[in-house]
Amino acid sequence: MKFSLKLLLWTMIVMAIALGFSGFYFINYVFETSLEREAGQALDENSILSFAFETAALNVPAKYDVLQDSTVEQIAYNLENSGQNTSRMLRLSNEEKEPLYASDGFETDDGLLLETGQGTKTYRTIEMNGHYYIQTGSTVNALDRVLYLETLRDVSVVFNERELGFLVYRQVTVIMLLLGTIIMHLIASWLTKPIRLLTRATKRMAAGDYDYRAKQVSNDELGQLTRDFNKMAEALEENVNELEAEIQAREDFVGAFAHELKTPLTSIIGYADLLRSRKLDEEKSFLSANYIYTEGKRLEAMSIRLLDIMVTRHGQVQFQEIQAESLFSYLRDMFQNNESMQFVYAYDQALLWVESNLIITVLINLLDNACKASEEGSVIEVDGHKEERGYRFTVKDHGIGIPKEELQKITKAFYMVDKSRSRSRNGAGLGLALCTEILALHHSKLEITSTLGEGTNISFFLPDLEKEGEWNEEDNH
Repeated sequence: MKFSLKLLLWTMIVMAIALGFSGFYFINYVFETSLEREAGQALDENSILSFAFETAALNVPAKYDVLQDSTVEQIAYNLENSGQNTSRMLRLSNEEKEPLYASDGFETDDGLLLETGQGTKTYRTIEMNGHYYIQTGSTVNALDRVLYLETLRDVSVVFNERELGFLVYRQVTVIMLLLGTIIMHLIASWLTKPIRLLTRATKRMAAGDYDYRAKQVSNDELGQLTRDFNKMAEALEENVNELEAEIQAREDFVGAFAHELKTPLTSIIGYADLLRSRKLDEEKSFLSANYIYTEGKRLEAMSIRLLDIMVTRHGQVQFQEIQAESLFSYLRDMFQNNESMQFVYAYDQALLWVESNLIITVLINLLDNACKASEEGSVIEVDGHKEERGYRFTVKDHGIGIPKEELQKITKAFYMVDKSRSRSRNGAGLGLALCTEILALHHSKLEITSTLGEGTNISFFLPDLEKEGEWNEEDNH
């Protein structure tokens, strides 16, 4: 069952119960009040008749010492037919509670008479011949006799009014419930509209429409729920897009890796088959073996770079304090035998908080790429200088440069701007990808600017020692 129908159903049940109990209580309260008023009037009438009987008895000629039964009957007859109330009914009984006079239709039992004693007044409500009466009883003292006077007062109108009240109230209740059903249906539909919109949005998103958003139609709790749902949908869409991009990147990586493996393996297999199947002179045998060696070294470099990337992503990194000068001394020793390039080093003294081996790997890769992109005899500048809140390394070459549209792609694995030039120098397109992973661990990234035919400038910024606490906290997480 829909929530709106549940809300409507329970509202109408509560309303019906509330109307039923309140109407029953109200009508019965009015009925009891009216009945008490009639009972009071009946008792007052009984008192008046008792006084009138005693007065009439006193006016009887003193012929007898005791009031005769016939006289009692005569006085009772006169009381019944006197006054404006001609429908008055009464009964007089003697000391033994035996009836001396009874009005026509006074056919009740002696239950109330038996309960009536000296100096007491009693009353009860009875039903007789389809009518309701209030029966009263009291004692009358007349000429040394104790008589019992009973009266009947017709109160059927009070009971009829109660029945009419219940009938009218039932009709009014039914009408109110019908109108309430219509009104509550509209209110329930309006209140649950945000839920229906959220349900529609959920179905659309389940079907793959992640950019669909639920319309906000209120500012209450359901409106807040709609806003939170839309925020969740935005986060989900971003995650889905990131996952799709990651899947696509992995597919591209696998494709590029397979392609990069195929090229050197084809050369290796071809030259190995040439050496195996033919007898070559010494020069051709050397060239074939050299091709096999060169392509093998390229495969070796590729596997090492891939392994470095995996270790960098999942391995534990230990930061330590080192002097910037030690990094430049290592680079100077590393490339001192490379006489085909001119290296210019300039740096500021500073204390760094890094993983030294990984940062050296980044610098070596950047210098290696600069050498591959430059002609023999070119100048390669390696710079390190202190900046506010950190230290910046810069490697600048004056080589072939990188097209502007390629700058966003060169950090991807296996991507090479000039594939023939890179392969001729044992390049695999993994160096900058490895650098990107290492610098991410240091809360840094590569910043690349390049101009075709003029050269490339690659730099990265390392935060200073003030970040030590933050790094350690994040690494622990």
